Amino acid sequence: MKIFPFKIPKPKEEALIYQEDKELVFYDKLHQHKEVQISYIAKGEGTILVGDTISSFQNGSVIVIGSNLPHVFRSEINPNTTSFMMTLFFDVSSFGSNFFELPEFKTLEPFFVAVKNGFKIDDAPKKIANQFLKFKKANEFDRFLIFLKIINSLCRYEKKTLSKFIYDKPFSDREGKRMQLVLDYVMTNYHKEISLEKIASVSNMTKNAFCRYFKIRTNKTFFQYLIDVRIERACKLLLKNDELSVIEIAELCGFNNVSNFNRKFKELKHNSPLKYKKLHSYD
Repeated sequence: MKIFPFKIPKPKEEALIYQEDKELVFYDKLHQHKEVQISYIAKGEGTILVGDTISSFQNGSVIVIGSNLPHVFRSEINPNTTSFMMTLFFDVSSFGSNFFELPEFKTLEPFFVAVKNGFKIDDAPKKIANQFLKFKKANEFDRFLIFLKIINSLCRYEKKTLSKFIYDKPFSDREGKRMQLVLDYVMTNYHKEISLEKIASVSNMTKNAFCRYFKIRTNKTFFQYLIDVRIERACKLLLKNDELSVIEIAELCGFNNVSNFNRKFKELKHNSPLKYKKLHSYD
């Protein structure tokens, strides 16, 4: 099995890095990097796993990920559509250790508080997308001004936290690659029965060691996390597939008991599946 890099290096000579991803799917392996990431999803949808939380993204979402915060994008595959993401990476220390603590940047404080756990903004205004487009063609000085405008704009909008729990130190390469294998297996096989024996073997650990390892790093048991993944997938199916019944969706997401599915769904989403569908269906 190929092991993908967990720490993604970025050019150190640049304080601000602009990157475009135009792919069928975004990079889909758990990874981390020192740089803060600000991404605008111009086209694409799917889920993003950050820390202990699984969230959705779609056209117009802005995703902001803090320094060394492990994350993975899982795009919805559409063979007829290319996903497109514009991203800024920056290291806070590149501008000077106390640069953003200057009084002139007091208004940016909400951004730097929220970024520690990561956040997203759904249906971001067009002006944010336009700022990303201007960044691509701007010179270095204008890029810095646009960057500040983007951060300032993000302070003004309602944010949804991406992770409620943050492991208190960055993952080592070894830890990251182990979690990468575990989460990749979960996202590929969530619809099947996954035993503790199987997932422990994926991580090359004993059952007891794996349970401790996973709980410490996610603040959830493995099976709590698995249920979160299954329910998030069920939400997608509820909103995108009118022809599927609740029972069919439950089965497709790995639940062999619809009563258990309904109970877990209500615990996490605070509504029944049908009520959720009614409240959140796309126009």
